Amino acid sequence: MGLFEHVPHPHIARRKAAGPVKTADQAGGGVNARIALAITRAVGSMWCAYAFGLFDLISLPEAIRGGASTIVAWVAQTFLQLVLLSIIMVGQNVQAAAADKRAEATYLDAEAVLHECLELQRHLQEQDASGSDVRSLIELNNALTEAIHQKVKAPAPVTAHTT
Repeated sequence: MGLFEHVPHPHIARRKAAGPVKTADQAGGGVNARIALAITRAVGSMWCAYAFGLFDLISLPEAIRGGASTIVAWVAQTFLQLVLLSIIMVGQNVQAAAADKRAEATYLDAEAVLHECLELQRHLQEQDASGSDVRSLIELNNALTEAIHQKVKAPAPVTAHTT
């Protein structure tokens, strides 16, 4: 047994099992949540925006006959509210998909960093097990530094001390 024994944090196992958080995972499992998600997906599509736009055009001739104020009311209350609702939802879906991709990338980056840290931990444990002596490495470094300074005739720096 070496000088150090690595004990992984419990969150590592939980994180590895759960994976990255995705937008779709937040819907829950109830019937109401599934219905709401299905409606949101349907209304939040460009096809729905096109359908709402065509539907709104049915009342356009009547709005034109009513004059400028009726046209303004039609555009603001009918066309913009119905059509923009779907378009905004499409934009939010695109943003959520981008956020999911960023979350996935961040998760994979963290996974890679964790892997590298665990490899470093394993390497250090192997060094401990092999009996490498840090003090002797410091002494060797000090001796080599001193020899280099003697060769170049420069004053020797203060070297690390072993205790």
